[in-house]
Amino acid sequence: QVQLVESGGGLVQPGESLKLSCLVSGFPIRLYNMKWYRQVSGNEREFVAHVGVRDDSNYADSVKGRFTISRDNAKNTVFLQMNNLEPEDTAVYYCRRGLSDYWGQGTQVTVSS
Repeated sequence: QVQLVESGGGLVQPGESLKLSCLVSGFPIRLYNMKWYRQVSGNEREFVAHVGVRDDSNYADSVKGRFTISRDNAKNTVFLQMNNLEPEDTAVYYCRRGLSDYWGQGTQVTVSS
């Protein structure tokens, strides 16, 4: 059974950092591209970051230079390190297996002073 479980969200002040984790079971992430998305209530989910099977990565322009996606294949976990957080980063963050229908349940990130 495929499961993606995000964790690490919370409430932080502008300029602070958070590291999100996506623990995967049911398939080996080393064989798949993995992605992070985020969604603000009432809006569509938007792409945040991608990591490929060769550890190639790309990012949405809004997070480039502040966020870093990584993967630990041994732990079957994908990470999103978020630095210099801004109020506009407030959203529910989801991980996804490539462009599939496999998503996690999301973790809330709130950036507020």
